[in-house]
Amino acid sequence: MQQMRVMCVVAGLMVSGVALGQAPAAPTGPSGPAAEVQRSYATQKGNILKSADKMPAEDYQFKPTPDIRTYARVVNHVTEAQLKTCGAINRTAPNDLAKVPADTADKAAIIDGLKASFAECDKAFASVTDANLADTFDVFNAKRSRIGILWGTVSHDNEQYTTLALYLRLKGLVPPTSEK
Repeated sequence: MQQMRVMCVVAGLMVSGVALGQAPAAPTGPSGPAAEVQRSYATQKGNILKSADKMPAEDYQFKPTPDIRTYARVVNHVTEAQLKTCGAINRTAPNDLAKVPADTADKAAIIDGLKASFAECDKAFASVTDANLADTFDVFNAKRSRIGILWGTVSHDNEQYTTLALYLRLKGLVPPTSEK
């Protein structure tokens, strides 16, 4: 059990290094802090959606060890976090947000929930400008700046992508950032 945990951590660090070690494309279009966070979000969105699609439906309940989350739980965790953070920026009441499917729901339902959370984040990221970076919002029982929430979302999505990529590798699949 302990050996499997160590292997998972090492593999996760390796996947994370690959994901983070890629040379970013030269920015095109707008520049500045708002454009930077928008580009990073778009990259993570693509990685997570491709990962969710790539895992076969029958493996959504896969977990490397009994005490680790299932693939479905990781995807749903992204959905929940994005609905909370991006919903705070959009001032969307939690009861107006798409419901997160059960971790035991089928792949299609889980991906639909994930897409709903990305739709919420698309609005939040589109709203950021260099002029409104410091606007504050209540999220997770604290006042946070717009840019802090958005970079936190990108960072969290990157962490969760690393987990999804590791699960894909454990199933013999190549994660999106490692595809040729």
